[in-house]
Amino acid sequence: MLARVPKFVRSFYFLFTVLFLVWMIFFDSNDFITQYEMSKKLSEKEEEKEFYLQKISEVKKDREELLSNQELLEKYAREKYLMKKPAEDLFIIVKQEDKQK
Repeated sequence: MLARVPKFVRSFYFLFTVLFLVWMIFFDSNDFITQYEMSKKLSEKEEEKEFYLQKISEVKKDREELLSNQELLEKYAREKYLMKKPAEDLFIIVKQEDKQK
């Protein structure tokens, strides 16, 4: 029965190579499946990085606009933080949804 198996398959180097490949593909901590998953994670994180870098540049641009224009800064403070001048009254109008449906 062993005679039917080709001689190169019975060699030590072939068996060692097969065992090494099986170990690297399935059992090693850096196997190919883990490497693929890590590669996917890396690409996702790079996309997130690009998104946040874009948001940072937008915020810096808005900040420069606000700090350079006093009227725009006052408008932003009034709308965002509900600030007012000392002699003004502030009224907040909240829309209520219709509960009858």
